[in-house]
Amino acid sequence: MRIDLHWISISGLLILLAIGLSAWKLYKSSATYAPQTAMENFHDLSATTIEGATYDFNQLKGKRVLIVNTASRCGFTPQYTDLEQLHKQFGDDDFVVLGFPCNQFGFQEPGSAGDIASFCENNYGVSFQMMEKVDVKGNDAHPVYQWLCDKARNGVEDHKVGWNFHKFLVDEEGRLVASLRSGVGPLDDVIVDFAKR
Repeated sequence: MRIDLHWISISGLLILLAIGLSAWKLYKSSATYAPQTAMENFHDLSATTIEGATYDFNQLKGKRVLIVNTASRCGFTPQYTDLEQLHKQFGDDDFVVLGFPCNQFGFQEPGSAGDIASFCENNYGVSFQMMEKVDVKGNDAHPVYQWLCDKARNGVEDHKVGWNFHKFLVDEEGRLVASLRSGVGPLDDVIVDFAKR
Protein backbone atom coordinates (compact mmCIF):
# COMPACT_ATOMS: atom_id res chain seq x y z
CA MET A 1 0.00 0.00 0.00
CA ARG A 2 2.85 2.38 0.82
CA ILE A 3 4.40 1.80 -2.66
CA ASP A 4 1.11 2.60 -4.37
CA LEU A 5 0.79 5.86 -2.43
CA HIS A 6 4.38 6.72 -3.33
CA TRP A 7 3.73 6.25 -7.06
CA ILE A 8 0.46 8.17 -6.81
CA SER A 9 2.32 11.04 -5.14
CA ILE A 10 5.01 11.05 -7.82
CA SER A 11 2.38 10.90 -10.57
CA GLY A 12 0.52 13.82 -8.96
CA LEU A 13 3.70 15.88 -8.74
CA LEU A 14 4.53 15.17 -12.40
CA ILE A 15 1.04 16.25 -13.44
CA LEU A 16 1.35 19.47 -11.41
CA LEU A 17 4.77 20.11 -12.93
CA ALA A 18 3.39 19.65 -16.45
CA ILE A 19 0.50 22.04 -15.70
CA GLY A 20 2.91 24.56 -14.20
CA LEU A 21 5.23 24.42 -17.20
CA SER A 22 2.30 24.88 -19.57
CA ALA A 23 1.10 27.90 -17.59
CA TRP A 24 4.63 29.35 -17.54
CA LYS A 25 4.89 28.95 -21.32
CA LEU A 26 1.61 30.84 -21.76
CA TYR A 27 2.76 33.51 -19.32
CA LYS A 28 6.21 34.08 -20.82
CA SER A 29 5.69 33.01 -24.42
CA SER A 30 6.43 35.22 -27.34
CA ALA A 31 6.18 34.87 -31.08
CA THR A 32 8.11 36.92 -33.59
CA TYR A 33 7.47 36.98 -37.31
CA ALA A 34 9.27 37.88 -40.47
CA PRO A 35 7.48 40.96 -41.82
CA GLN A 36 4.51 40.01 -44.01
CA THR A 37 2.20 42.31 -45.90
CA ALA A 38 -1.01 42.73 -43.93
CA MET A 39 -4.34 41.89 -45.54
CA GLU A 40 -5.84 45.10 -44.10
CA ASN A 41 -3.81 48.29 -43.72
CA PHE A 42 -2.80 48.97 -40.11
CA HIS A 43 -2.44 52.67 -40.92
CA ASP A 44 -6.13 52.90 -41.88
CA LEU A 45 -7.13 52.21 -38.26
CA SER A 46 -7.92 54.79 -35.61
CA ALA A 47 -8.70 54.91 -31.90
CA THR A 48 -9.88 57.42 -29.34
CA THR A 49 -7.37 58.79 -26.85
CA ILE A 50 -8.05 58.78 -23.14
CA GLU A 51 -8.65 62.53 -23.52
CA GLY A 52 -11.42 61.81 -26.07
CA ALA A 53 -9.65 62.87 -29.29
CA THR A 54 -9.45 60.80 -32.47
CA TYR A 55 -6.02 59.25 -33.04
CA ASP A 56 -5.53 58.31 -36.69
CA PHE A 57 -2.99 55.55 -37.21
CA ASN A 58 -1.87 57.09 -40.49
CA GLN A 59 0.35 59.29 -38.30
CA LEU A 60 2.22 56.09 -37.36
CA LYS A 61 3.56 55.52 -40.89
CA GLY A 62 7.32 55.13 -40.69
CA LYS A 63 7.21 54.47 -36.92
CA ARG A 64 7.69 51.32 -34.88
CA VAL A 65 4.77 50.78 -32.49
CA LEU A 66 4.30 48.85 -29.25
CA ILE A 67 0.63 48.28 -28.39
CA VAL A 68 -0.24 47.03 -24.89
CA ASN A 69 -3.52 46.42 -23.08
CA THR A 70 -3.24 47.84 -19.57
CA ALA A 71 -5.00 47.69 -16.20
CA SER A 72 -4.58 49.64 -12.95
CA ARG A 73 -5.23 46.80 -10.48
CA CYS A 74 -3.22 43.94 -11.97
CA GLY A 75 -0.13 42.13 -10.77
CA PHE A 76 1.49 43.35 -14.00
CA THR A 77 0.55 47.01 -13.40
CA PRO A 78 4.14 47.85 -12.30
CA GLN A 79 5.09 47.27 -15.96
CA TYR A 80 3.94 50.86 -16.45
CA THR A 81 7.33 51.87 -14.98
CA ASP A 82 9.27 50.00 -17.66
CA LEU A 83 6.87 51.08 -20.42
CA GLU A 84 7.48 54.70 -19.41
CA GLN A 85 11.24 54.10 -19.31
CA LEU A 86 11.06 52.55 -22.78
CA HIS A 87 9.06 55.55 -24.01
CA LYS A 88 11.47 58.08 -22.48
CA GLN A 89 14.55 56.29 -23.78
CA PHE A 90 13.39 55.47 -27.32
CA GLY A 91 10.11 57.31 -27.89
CA ASP A 92 10.61 59.92 -30.56
CA ASP A 93 9.79 60.22 -34.23
CA ASP A 94 10.62 56.53 -34.78
CA PHE A 95 9.07 54.62 -31.85
CA VAL A 96 5.66 54.94 -30.16
CA VAL A 97 4.04 53.21 -27.17
CA LEU A 98 0.23 53.05 -27.15
CA GLY A 99 -1.63 51.85 -24.06
CA PHE A 100 -5.18 50.50 -24.30
CA PRO A 101 -6.86 50.14 -20.88
CA CYS A 102 -9.10 47.08 -20.67
CA ASN A 103 -11.44 45.74 -17.97
CA GLN A 104 -11.94 42.24 -19.42
CA PHE A 105 -9.44 40.38 -17.25
CA GLY A 106 -10.43 40.10 -13.60
CA PHE A 107 -12.26 43.46 -13.78
CA GLN A 108 -8.91 45.08 -13.02
CA GLU A 109 -9.58 48.37 -14.84
CA PRO A 110 -12.96 49.53 -13.49
CA GLY A 111 -12.35 53.29 -13.50
CA SER A 112 -13.42 56.06 -15.82
CA ALA A 113 -11.08 57.66 -18.35
CA GLY A 114 -10.30 60.39 -15.80
CA ASP A 115 -9.58 57.81 -13.08
CA ILE A 116 -7.25 55.87 -15.38
CA ALA A 117 -5.40 58.98 -16.59
CA SER A 118 -4.91 60.21 -13.02
CA PHE A 119 -3.74 56.81 -11.83
CA CYS A 120 -1.20 56.48 -14.66
CA GLU A 121 0.17 59.99 -14.20
CA ASN A 122 0.20 60.06 -10.39
CA ASN A 123 1.59 56.56 -9.81
CA TYR A 124 3.83 55.96 -12.81
CA GLY A 125 4.36 59.32 -14.52
CA VAL A 126 2.98 57.91 -17.75
CA SER A 127 3.58 60.27 -20.65
CA PHE A 128 3.12 57.85 -23.56
CA GLN A 129 -0.23 57.92 -25.35
CA MET A 130 -3.05 56.18 -23.52
CA MET A 131 -6.30 55.36 -25.31
CA GLU A 132 -9.86 55.05 -24.09
CA LYS A 133 -10.83 51.83 -22.34
CA VAL A 134 -11.64 49.11 -24.89
CA ASP A 135 -12.44 45.43 -25.25
CA VAL A 136 -9.53 43.44 -26.64
CA LYS A 137 -11.39 40.17 -27.21
CA GLY A 138 -14.87 38.97 -28.07
CA ASN A 139 -17.54 40.36 -30.35
CA ASP A 140 -16.97 43.94 -29.19
CA ALA A 141 -13.19 43.91 -29.55
CA HIS A 142 -11.83 47.26 -30.71
CA PRO A 143 -10.88 47.33 -34.44
CA VAL A 144 -7.20 47.69 -33.51
CA TYR A 145 -7.39 44.43 -31.56
CA GLN A 146 -9.44 42.78 -34.28
CA TRP A 147 -6.53 43.56 -36.61
CA LEU A 148 -3.88 42.39 -34.12
CA CYS A 149 -5.65 39.10 -33.34
CA ASP A 150 -6.98 38.04 -36.76
CA LYS A 151 -4.67 36.51 -39.38
CA ALA A 152 -7.17 37.43 -42.09
CA ARG A 153 -6.49 41.08 -41.22
CA ASN A 154 -2.86 41.18 -40.04
CA GLY A 155 -1.60 38.65 -42.60
CA VAL A 156 0.57 36.79 -40.07
CA GLU A 157 -1.21 34.83 -37.35
CA ASP A 158 -4.30 34.57 -35.14
CA HIS A 159 -3.69 35.68 -31.55
CA LYS A 160 -5.62 35.56 -28.31
CA VAL A 161 -4.99 38.15 -25.64
CA GLY A 162 -5.01 36.08 -22.47
CA TRP A 163 -4.46 38.75 -19.81
CA ASN A 164 -3.47 42.35 -19.14
CA PHE A 165 -0.18 43.73 -20.51
CA HIS A 166 -0.03 41.54 -23.63
CA LYS A 167 2.24 43.36 -26.06
CA PHE A 168 2.24 43.57 -29.86
CA LEU A 169 4.96 45.07 -32.05
CA VAL A 170 4.12 46.63 -35.41
CA ASP A 171 6.92 47.83 -37.70
CA GLU A 172 7.31 51.02 -39.74
CA GLU A 173 5.39 49.52 -42.66
CA GLY A 174 2.40 48.57 -40.50
CA ARG A 175 3.33 44.88 -40.34
CA LEU A 176 2.79 42.81 -37.21
CA VAL A 177 6.18 41.43 -36.18
CA ALA A 178 5.66 40.13 -32.61
CA SER A 179 3.10 39.02 -30.03
CA LEU A 180 4.42 38.94 -26.46
CA ARG A 181 2.50 37.61 -23.46
CA SER A 182 2.10 39.48 -20.18
CA GLY A 183 5.14 37.91 -18.54
CA VAL A 184 7.46 39.34 -21.18
CA GLY A 185 8.55 42.62 -19.63
CA PRO A 186 8.73 45.90 -21.56
CA LEU A 187 12.53 45.92 -21.24
CA ASP A 188 12.92 42.41 -22.67
CA ASP A 189 15.64 42.26 -25.34
CA VAL A 190 13.10 41.60 -28.12
CA ILE A 191 11.25 44.84 -27.30
CA VAL A 192 14.34 46.97 -26.64
CA ASP A 193 16.00 45.82 -29.87
CA PHE A 194 12.79 46.65 -31.74
CA ALA A 195 12.53 50.07 -30.08
CA LYS A 196 16.09 51.17 -30.76
CA ARG A 197 16.73 49.90 -34.28
